[in-house]
Amino acid sequence: MNQAPAEPDPRCPSGVEGLDQILNGGLPRDFFYLVQGDPGSGKTTLALQFLFEGLRRGEKGLYITLSETKKELLKVAHSHGWSLEGIPLLELSAIESLLRPGAQTTVFHPSEVELTKVSRLLQDELEKTRPARVVFDSLSELRLLAETPLRYRRQLLDLKQQFSKLGSTVLLLDDKMDNPAIGVDSHILSLAHGVLEMEQVASEYGTARRRLRMLKLRGVKFHEGYHDYSIATGGLRIFPRLVASDHHVAFLRESVSSGIEEFDALLGGGLDRGTTTLILGPAGTGKSTLALQYAVQMAARGEPSLLFTFDETRDIMLARAKGLGLDFERHLQSGVIIAQQVDPAELSPGEFAVRVRRGVEAGAKLVVIDSLNGYLNAMPGEKYLNTQLHELNSFLNQNGVISILILAQHGLVAATESPVDLSYLADTVLTLRYFEAGGEVKQALAVIKKRSGQHEKTVREFRLDSGKGIRIGQPLKDFHGVLAGVPLFQGPAQQIMTASDARK
Repeated sequence: MNQAPAEPDPRCPSGVEGLDQILNGGLPRDFFYLVQGDPGSGKTTLALQFLFEGLRRGEKGLYITLSETKKELLKVAHSHGWSLEGIPLLELSAIESLLRPGAQTTVFHPSEVELTKVSRLLQDELEKTRPARVVFDSLSELRLLAETPLRYRRQLLDLKQQFSKLGSTVLLLDDKMDNPAIGVDSHILSLAHGVLEMEQVASEYGTARRRLRMLKLRGVKFHEGYHDYSIATGGLRIFPRLVASDHHVAFLRESVSSGIEEFDALLGGGLDRGTTTLILGPAGTGKSTLALQYAVQMAARGEPSLLFTFDETRDIMLARAKGLGLDFERHLQSGVIIAQQVDPAELSPGEFAVRVRRGVEAGAKLVVIDSLNGYLNAMPGEKYLNTQLHELNSFLNQNGVISILILAQHGLVAATESPVDLSYLADTVLTLRYFEAGGEVKQALAVIKKRSGQHEKTVREFRLDSGKGIRIGQPLKDFHGVLAGVPLFQGPAQQIMTASDARK
């Protein structure tokens, strides 16, 4: 029995990490697409990845260049460890060599002669190679050759017809038309089946931010909006914008113990899966240590944790945990706890969201961001960070992850001001405060809110003891004004934890 021939794949995978996810599978075949962007945004790199993916799939490719020389393309390829062997290259950058002085004429305009010769050479090459994938670099040179809008549009239509006859999927590269004197290139925007826009935005400090978006893609549902990307050895890496509604798993809603009885009493049993906890307080009050306590406790039960630290190095974190007697290093070495030190000047919001998503997909049950101050300072020029953080929290909650966000407040004793108000994002809010009592500077801990259940509304003393970790005292019932940093004590001295208590 004869089998029917397999249907050709209607999509053309791009070969660029993350782009096919944005396109829901790739570009529809047999059309041409405009890729426009700033100089240095990676248009040529993306185009080469597109052709290499075709080569890997056994599809013929062709790179047509009117702007870059073969030497320049080889340099780009070698910087990524690629070889252009197997990809035919039609170099039309040396137009002068096509037009010898004896071939010039006064009957036709020089641009007509040049454009005719280029078109003829291009048509001959297409008929000879019959490529499935084509890159045309760049339209700006074709625009200059045509000189008039009418001749330019006519040439674009001719190209479209030629590529359509061959069944080629084509990327047309072009510089971004942001010059008010030139205006938007409406000719190609209307003729192209899809338009991909790439941007490179200079930041005040650190590396440039790069992002892209699909302006249009006919007949296909795609992920709209901007998506961050980076250029590294090996090509472009695109970080699709996180859409929380696309990621949801079933999980058991339950409280997870911290391993400290008094802390669990404050929390009404512990932190609940699928919730976000915000820990507020001035510097040095023990916010990060609370997060480490939860990570170690969950690791002891075999549940992985993922920690992102913006403010301190990995070595300092290890030393601090060891000094408190927390078995953090062993779990770190076994891989149950993963701690990533984030370089504030090198990260985009999109890349950070992808790191978190991959960690959760790998099995992380706890995610800690330490701290939000570092997260916000790492991306000072970015807009809508609160919205991105909201989407990230929604993703974590819908996957049953316990997420802990740490936010340092300004000031020390009477710290009340935060760099940003994110309390509305959190299901649980803990606050830590300094206060003075008995001639000592002490710390207090309270749970301000907990959406997912009841919690203790008392204020308890909180301290970090060397070698013994976290200690939480009884409710400070005879203190008033602790959270304001200026308490008034109206009870017996036995209610205050002393140094001798720590040795018991």
